[in-house]
Amino acid sequence: MNTSRHYRRIAATLAALTLTTVGLTALAAPGAHAADGGAAGDTVAKLPIASYSALVVDSVHERVYVTDDRRDRSAGQVLVYNFAGQKVGSLPTGTAPSGMALSADSSRLYVSQSSGILVFDTLTQTRTGFTFTAYDVGCPRDVAFAGGKEWHTETPYYSDCDAQQSWLYGTSGTQSVNTGWNGAGRLRLTSGPEAPDRLVVAQTRSTTEPNPFLTTYDAGGDTLVRGPERRFADSDGHGALDVKDVAQSADGKRIAVADASYGTRLLDAADLSDAATAYQPLPEGATASAVSFSGDGKYLARGAAATGSTPDLLVQPADPADGTVPLEFAFDGVLDGDRVAPRGLGWSKDGSRLFAVTTNTYGNEYWLHVIQPPAAQYDSRFTGSLSTTPGQPVVGEPVGIRGRLELDGTAPAEPVRVSAVRHDANGDRKLAPVEVDPDGSFTVLDVPSLVGDATYTVSFTGDVTHRPAEDIALTVAVAKAPTTITLTVPAEASKADGLEITGKLTGQGRALPSGITLAVERTDRKGTGALTSAAVAADGTFRINDLPGATGEVTYTVSYAGDDLHTGSTASVTARVRR
Repeated sequence: MNTSRHYRRIAATLAALTLTTVGLTALAAPGAHAADGGAAGDTVAKLPIASYSALVVDSVHERVYVTDDRRDRSAGQVLVYNFAGQKVGSLPTGTAPSGMALSADSSRLYVSQSSGILVFDTLTQTRTGFTFTAYDVGCPRDVAFAGGKEWHTETPYYSDCDAQQSWLYGTSGTQSVNTGWNGAGRLRLTSGPEAPDRLVVAQTRSTTEPNPFLTTYDAGGDTLVRGPERRFADSDGHGALDVKDVAQSADGKRIAVADASYGTRLLDAADLSDAATAYQPLPEGATASAVSFSGDGKYLARGAAATGSTPDLLVQPADPADGTVPLEFAFDGVLDGDRVAPRGLGWSKDGSRLFAVTTNTYGNEYWLHVIQPPAAQYDSRFTGSLSTTPGQPVVGEPVGIRGRLELDGTAPAEPVRVSAVRHDANGDRKLAPVEVDPDGSFTVLDVPSLVGDATYTVSFTGDVTHRPAEDIALTVAVAKAPTTITLTVPAEASKADGLEITGKLTGQGRALPSGITLAVERTDRKGTGALTSAAVAADGTFRINDLPGATGEVTYTVSYAGDDLHTGSTASVTARVRR
């Protein structure tokens, strides 16, 4: 796998997580690129949507389907990608689509839109059927396939869709049939080949339902039969479910829930009780957003929303008792997204590819990642401490933050990069990533903008063969930029004719402010006294004209008091004054 080191962190080895590599060639195409330039294993495609709803993986035909979640009535489409991350087509839906489900044999794709459920042949990519829904409204529908039938939700409203009452419908021929089951807020449906007759329904949290339920239905007969139900809040109202995604294990015995309030819940499907062994918590600062088991039953992918180098994606053995440390990925870049979108994960059936939809912080841009996690990685570390060049950073002047990175194992095929963040009184600012020299040395460049303490934190987020290094930091005191005054005066002058002193004020860093005046003092045998201040021109020059009050040596001292970004400075010259 090739990674873009400026946005992805791979934090641990999965020595036991050796994925099948058959057919893993990832060919970059227009609209898709192999992250950081090149190799098979991680392809990223920018999705032409501004919202997102569902991801469906068809391993039989090697297709990935993506829909958006627009709540308007404009024309829409389902995006179709192949397993290499190339866009290979689209399915027109008339109005904006929302939910999708695949039949058990992968022959049919069901797509919901405002007026009904569309049916597409997955081999020919043509529409073959349509189910009329009870309502034609703007709220999106969830769709699932269980018990050999299609099921969908209905929210018969035009606004505030997540807080309204929703109903569960089945189908009979081309018509929808109300099952009689309903719940407040949006209902999320999950099904799949793991338990072909089981339909999982999760109620979303809303203002009308502060303690949502999770339940299952047996869809194998003519009538839905409800199984166990569970609500998660305690007697004080704490711990309520905030579901973002649900997945069933390959053997159908476990249900995993991405709960934004809790993390990853692992439940026994038979009664929805907590599994005897739970998964380890998500990294601190990560909020659960997605979960998916690989079709071969070996692996689990957990998606999250996190910032910076905190992982957004963990890939690990599906067995929670397996102590193998997860592989961790952190998405942090304008070309690849910042976090895993809710319900944004799906595996190929053989477990050789993981498909992940990422989004930016604002949730209005989306990317499709095709990931093959590496089988093994080596350690990396920063050695020694950071230093700066020059030793005393000043505001407005370039400073280099120097350090050294050490890598174990094989040398990477592509240049290694480190990134840095400056933290000062104005907050955090990301600096441009820089390449590491062959000997491990690097210099990150910055121009401090504030006087005072600034902390530079340098990160190596890993590459295809190396785990990330523990961050290293250095706090420096950024000083005001220095100023200099130069003066020129005649060696001799007459008391009667007076003299003229010329000079220039210069400063490093940012430009000096306009309207500067300089203090001027004259010292002679009669004592020291202040003269009229000197005005500095835009180019820094100034003139001082004086009629000396005494003969002999006369010294003129010119001073600048400084400003918010510049230090003060002083210069003196001496002239001999005759009668």
